Order: sequence, then C-alpha cells, then structure tokens
Amino acid sequence: MSSLSPNARRWAFLEIIIIVALALVPLFVTFPYRVNIFLSWEGAYRLSSGQVPYKDFGTPLGYGFWIIPALFFKLFGPQMVTLVKAQVFINIIAGLSFRSILRSLGVTPGIRLLSVLVFVMSYSFFNFWPWYNHTVIVYELVGISFLLRSFFSEKRVFRYVYMALAALFLFLSIFTKQDGGGMALMLCLALLVYNSLETRRWSDIAAFIGFFGLIAAVFILPLMPGFAYWFNHGQAPHNSRLAVNDFTEEIMGNSNWIKVYVLLAVFCLAAGVKQWGTWIHQRRDVLFALLTIGILGEAAIFQVTSYTPPDNNIFFHSFAFAFIASWLCQLLSIPLNTGRSVLLATALVLFWWSGTWWKYVGRYADRLFPDKEVVYAPNDTHHENVVSRRNYMIEADSSDVPVSKWIFSKLPVFHHIYMPPQTVEGIDRVLALPVVQQKKDHIKVLNMTELTPLAVAMPFKLETGPDYPLWYHLGVAMFNRQLATFTEKVQQRHYDVVLYEYAPSLNNFFPFALRDELKKHYTMVDSFLAPRRPTNAMIEVYVSEAATRSYTDTLLQKADTLK
Repeated sequence: MSSLSPNARRWAFLEIIIIVALALVPLFVTFPYRVNIFLSWEGAYRLSSGQVPYKDFGTPLGYGFWIIPALFFKLFGPQMVTLVKAQVFINIIAGLSFRSILRSLGVTPGIRLLSVLVFVMSYSFFNFWPWYNHTVIVYELVGISFLLRSFFSEKRVFRYVYMALAALFLFLSIFTKQDGGGMALMLCLALLVYNSLETRRWSDIAAFIGFFGLIAAVFILPLMPGFAYWFNHGQAPHNSRLAVNDFTEEIMGNSNWIKVYVLLAVFCLAAGVKQWGTWIHQRRDVLFALLTIGILGEAAIFQVTSYTPPDNNIFFHSFAFAFIASWLCQLLSIPLNTGRSVLLATALVLFWWSGTWWKYVGRYADRLFPDKEVVYAPNDTHHENVVSRRNYMIEADSSDVPVSKWIFSKLPVFHHIYMPPQTVEGIDRVLALPVVQQKKDHIKVLNMTELTPLAVAMPFKLETGPDYPLWYHLGVAMFNRQLATFTEKVQQRHYDVVLYEYAPSLNNFFPFALRDELKKHYTMVDSFLAPRRPTNAMIEVYVSEAATRSYTDTLLQKADTLK
C-alpha cells in the first residue's frame, strides 16, 4: 500500500487543484445571513479590535476558533463576507492537512486523489462559514499531519520541530472546543505510544508532553484568573449537559454510516492480515488502522457532545474511504494507477456525493424542466386537483419568508449578504432612531440579537469586562450571575437602546427573564424579523424613557411638517 506510481507528481498536482479550486468557490457567490454566525463575527471583531479574552470578555471556550477570522478582519475589514474569506483559507488548510496525513501513511496516489475528493465533497465544500465545531477538527487534522511527519522523519531536529508543531495545533484544537480537541489529543497520544513502542524512541512521548505543556502555559497563564472561571463554567449550578443514554441512543439507534465503516474495516483486516504477529510491526499499516478506528470512534462521540449543526462529525467519511479502498484494491487487485481507472472512480465518487453539488446544478435543471403541476382550491370544480411529491403537503406557516425573497442591505458591513426585507428595513429604522442619530458614538446599546455587526454599522462601543459574556445563551455562555448584572442595568435604565431577539422556540438563547424586565422599564418602539431560517424569531427594539420622549417629539414634528 505504500508504493508510489510513476505518475505521483501528476496525481499530487490534481489533488492540490481539487483542494484549492473547490475551496475558492465561495468567493464568487453571495450568501443568505447564516444562523448563529453572529458568534463568529463578534469574537473575531473583539479580537481584531485588540480585546483580550477572559479580561475584556468571557467565553466558555478557548479563543482558538477566532484566531484566523480575527486575522482576516485585520487584513480585509470586519465585513460579514470576510468570514467567508477566512473559511476559504481554513478549507484549504484542512484539505492539505488531510492529504499530508495520507502521504505519511503511504496511501497510493490514485486512492489518495479519490480520498481527497471525498474529503472535499463530504466535509469542506459546503462549509462556507467558520464555525468552532468545524475549526476544532481542522486544527486536529493539522496536528495529526505534523505528528505523522515526526514519526517518519529521519533527522532528529526535524522530528522535534514537527512534534512541537503537532503539540501547538492539538492545543489549539482543545482551545477551540474541549470535546473534539480532547479526543484529538487522546487519539494522538495513542498513535505516539504505538510508534514509540515500535521505534523504542521513548523520549518522543516526553518531548511531546513537554511541548504541549509549555505551549498551554504560554497561552493560558496570561489569561489567569479569568480563564479558569470561564473555561470551567466555574459557578453553580454546574451540571453536565450529557447523559449515558444520549450516547447509547445515538450510537446504537443511528450512526449507520459509522457502523458500516467499522464492519468493512474489520472485514478488510480479517481478510488481509495473514500473520498478526508480523503485521503488528508494520508501522504505517497499523498507524493507518489505529487512526481510522480512532476517527470513527471520535465521530460517534462528537455527534452527541456537539449536536448542532447535525452534520458536525462527517469528517470520518474520507478516512474510512481511504482505509477501506486501500485494502480492497490490494485484496481484489484493482489497479488505480492509470488516468482511465481513476477517472471512472472519480465519476463514482461524484455520484456518491451528488447531494453536495447537485443543489447548485439542480437550480438550472429546474429551469430546463419546470414543474407545471398546480394545486387547485377544494371548491374549484372545473379542474382536476393535482397532487404530487412536490405539493402533497400544504405549507401552513404563512409568516415564513422564503430565501428567494431576501434582499441585500446597503450597509457595507453586510456586503454580499442578503436578509429578509423586513430585517433590512428594520435595521434602517434602528439607525434612523433619533437617539441613535443624536448620541452617535456615545450611545449605550445592549445588542442581544444575531445582528452583531450593528456595532460597526451604528456604531457603538461594545461593553467589556472579564465577567461580560461573548454571547447570551443562558446556561451555555452566560449564567445566573451575568443575568443578574444585566437585569440590574435594565432596571437602572443604563442603556439608551436595547435590541432583544425573541426566539420562543429556542431555550433561553437570549434570556427570557430579561425580556420581562425590558417590558417593565423600557418602551418597545419597533419589532421586525430576525435573519433566521425559518423566520421564526423577532427582533424587538427598546428605548429608554428619555429616548422615547425624543422619539415622540420627532414624530410630532414630522406630523406638523406634513400639516
């Protein structure tokens, strides 16, 4: 499995083209406002503005996720679309890291090309926006790629350089998300122990742990003591959000792809390994098997610990495919070393993952073959009622605004991003409020909505402090003590304007209790749709008593002018 074909360089060029070309696609399209992307924007904006995590704001995560978006904000400005540019870079790094892993494991060029294609189509291509449940895996892939490079490096200096880089990115993985990063570290330690057993280089384990501890200290010590509080959630009630039956239900009741891959991997090993005592010393093969099984196990757990969005764990497809395809091609003597054979296999892979790219091609297919069926009202006796797969359900939600009707905002920070017309018009009304116009940069705003870029559009100064949450999900990013602080500020009418997103179907995504206080101590002057899909949340605009008087006076003046 480790031999290289004469056309290896050509395959390598094609692999890089696939990774880079498909990653660049988002730069040429426009986007609807992404649900929850406000979190990516605000963390990157605060970091790029010079704020220090755990001193100027608190978060229950490490800040590894926001490093790359913050750098891109520095380079290209804090527009929403800059996040897309950052994700393009992240997708390229992810693809190159996966390719490096396969090269270190000696996967043949033809299978490696197909595996890279599976990786891009199944995991990278549709990830247009940075999100921590994706970035944590990307850092893991970079860490694993450097760790494997260290295993097979002949020069001791290079081996330790690669090991230090592996420790850095595995720490950043943990510093992005504890669950995925923690499993990444355990997987790499298992690989390291096996490699040390085979090579008798026991100092590698000590070196890696030393590098990891040193890097962790460099990142964490400057953030104390705030880091200890936020990273560990630090205050009562401190309860686990997981239960044993969460894992058993998801893994045993679902996870069909993972279980099929495990079954096929076991069959491949059972059929291909003739002498287990000999095979166990074939480092590349054993590392490949350990890594594949480890990735499948990590994916099974990750889907429970990081359950939103529901496809966080699909990084496992490409590893399983590479492993199983390598063994099957060897066992069945399938030659994947010619252009014709790889082209046929590529067509099959594209057919397998057609769901990823067909939604783009399908738009043109719908125009070529438009649906002519019509649903008639029950009292229409002159036509036959036509029922088909596309219309057998009657949409009852008349309040939803389909994405096809969303529009662009004229504000630079929302460039290339479209939203419901009601959202765009509501933003314009907020910016036109007399209190916003009069106070300009000195206005005090509490923005508990997904429209975090309003900090630039209005603009207003973000609040800071070690006890100030980066976002407002009660029980996740803020807790009872922070809620009490906000409640007190609302009762004292500390803010000129409060923007509150009321999302009744989400459990305290923005604290419900604070809305009750706002209704007591502020006046709601406007409300409009939040930029969500489906459009099932409202943004409510509250102003203080003084601002209300100013608002009323302005309306009266306009009325007098009209008279």
